[in-house]
Amino acid sequence: MTQKTVISSLSHRSGLRLLAACALIALSLTAGGCRSFRHRDESGASPESLAKQAQKFLDEGSYGAAVKTYESLTARYPFSDPAKQARLNLIYAYYKQHEKESAIDAADSFIRENPTHPRLDYAYYMKGLVYFERDLNFLERWMKVDISERPPQDLAKSLEAFQHVIQQYPQSEYAADSRQRMTYIRNRLADYNIHVARYYVKRGAWVAALARSREVIETYEGSPRTRDALEIAAECYDQLGMKDLAADSRKVLAANFGASSTETVTRKKHWWKPF
Repeated sequence: MTQKTVISSLSHRSGLRLLAACALIALSLTAGGCRSFRHRDESGASPESLAKQAQKFLDEGSYGAAVKTYESLTARYPFSDPAKQARLNLIYAYYKQHEKESAIDAADSFIRENPTHPRLDYAYYMKGLVYFERDLNFLERWMKVDISERPPQDLAKSLEAFQHVIQQYPQSEYAADSRQRMTYIRNRLADYNIHVARYYVKRGAWVAALARSREVIETYEGSPRTRDALEIAAECYDQLGMKDLAADSRKVLAANFGASSTETVTRKKHWWKPF
């Protein structure tokens, strides 16, 4: 064998040894990495410590961090006792983080999965509160915008949630506030129905206008808009040739408000219309 052949053979063997050594090192590192990962996972935070950390974030007003920690807790330890409380606290954390849809979803999930939980009143209350606050944004509150002409898209859902609180949990600490918000919602819904009824009156759609006015009278009894509803109902009955019902509406109007008004359409001045 020539010197050149020997050198070539030695180089080839060295290369094979180097490749084998590299493969062994890589395998060792991979195994070590897996063991290290398993070790970190096994020695991770307990559900109790995660719950404590999340509560600390919540108390400090770090709502984004609280959300992530609660989500981690419920994902890693879904059947633990701290996870149940975490799902309840997540509703509030989402709400404060302005993640309204997530808050509603979290409340619905909690209600569905925990039908006998002692804090179910809180879940219903928070659901009602989120829907309630979606009806009017900060700018509209600040500008004192008249929103009676805008469809109250979320208030019916808010009203339903608050009704659950006061009917099923009358002793709840959230019952009083729920009742006050329900009064506002009922008046808001009555306002919108009167606005729609007047729209129909202007166009001579008497049956549609009558339906809206009767909804205010029957569904939102005691609303400040009851007088308007009775006035509209009387006019609609007259236009439909139902004189007896028109007379009855005016009797109720006179008995409750002193005298009926013939003016059924009131012009309102809005902040964006100077005249």
